[in-house]
Amino acid sequence: MDRPIGVIDSGLGGLTVAKELLRQLPKEEIVYVGDSKRCPYGPRPKAEVRTYTWQMINFLQTKNIKMLVIACNTAAAVVLEEVKKKLDIPVVGVIYPGASSAIKSTKKEHIAVIGTTGTIASGAYTTTLKNINSEVHVESLACPPFVPLVEQGIFDGEEAEHVVNQTLKPLADKQFDTLILGCTHYPLLTTVIKQWAGNQITLISSGEETAREVSGLLFHAGSAYTGERTPLHRFYTTGEEELFKRLADQWLEIDVGQVQTIFIDK
Repeated sequence: MDRPIGVIDSGLGGLTVAKELLRQLPKEEIVYVGDSKRCPYGPRPKAEVRTYTWQMINFLQTKNIKMLVIACNTAAAVVLEEVKKKLDIPVVGVIYPGASSAIKSTKKEHIAVIGTTGTIASGAYTTTLKNINSEVHVESLACPPFVPLVEQGIFDGEEAEHVVNQTLKPLADKQFDTLILGCTHYPLLTTVIKQWAGNQITLISSGEETAREVSGLLFHAGSAYTGERTPLHRFYTTGEEELFKRLADQWLEIDVGQVQTIFIDK
């Protein structure tokens, strides 16, 4: 089916999912919306997150998308089930794929989850993990400083190391063997988080599992694109075009072309 996949996020974080989609589904076209102007979503009230998420979804529906990926964990925790019921296209979130991957990874049945204030407060990961395996022990920690760091393009170096080390201190003495990066911004900090965690802890980014789920749904429904073309991806931001393009080019390792600013907050 010659229609694009829509991806929404509170900002740059969903690019970690988009990167996996590009790798696993190289023929598919992606339309991406990052709400950097109103990022982060984590500290916002649920009603606000719901409103902003639907504004992005409504914009993407004008692009004739065949599937929607809610790449923002906070948004997925608030509105995923509602969106699934209201849209007549498949909708994929990032929480279940990440939780499922963590359950497969852990040997101790002891998992830690880091995420935004909103995601952690929702209990979405703990609920999902325990629905898969009721015996699993879950540690949860909100990490509010991480998203602003990533949105500024600070992925490593002294400042990133300091922020990560200070923020993750409450988890230092916990005996988990698997750490879920429960916000799609966080994989951009993988280098410093891995340095803090050490080799004995497995980091789980939901991007790869989410892309795998998207692939399975597309092929099962017979809506995967099977022709020959050079995909034309489109990227939109509510924030600063130049910053978004620079960081998107860097992370995706491609020239994303012209990034367009959209105004969807009125």
